[in-house]
Amino acid sequence: MKLSAEKIELIRANKKITIQELADRYGASYQRVRSVINSKNVQAVTAGRLADALGVDVAEIIKTEN
Repeated sequence: MKLSAEKIELIRANKKITIQELADRYGASYQRVRSVINSKNVQAVTAGRLADALGVDVAEIIKTEN
């Protein structure tokens, strides 16, 4: 799965969540969360955990191919 860093940033902005707050919710370090967000591909469970930490459906953070 490919994450959309742009979508994640928009969600964070709308919810006023810093990367550190997201990392705390995700259960990992700031650096690990930045790495996950910027990864080319992630496992489905990783995308699911990140979506849960953001409080959204996983479909909202997946990059769609045009």
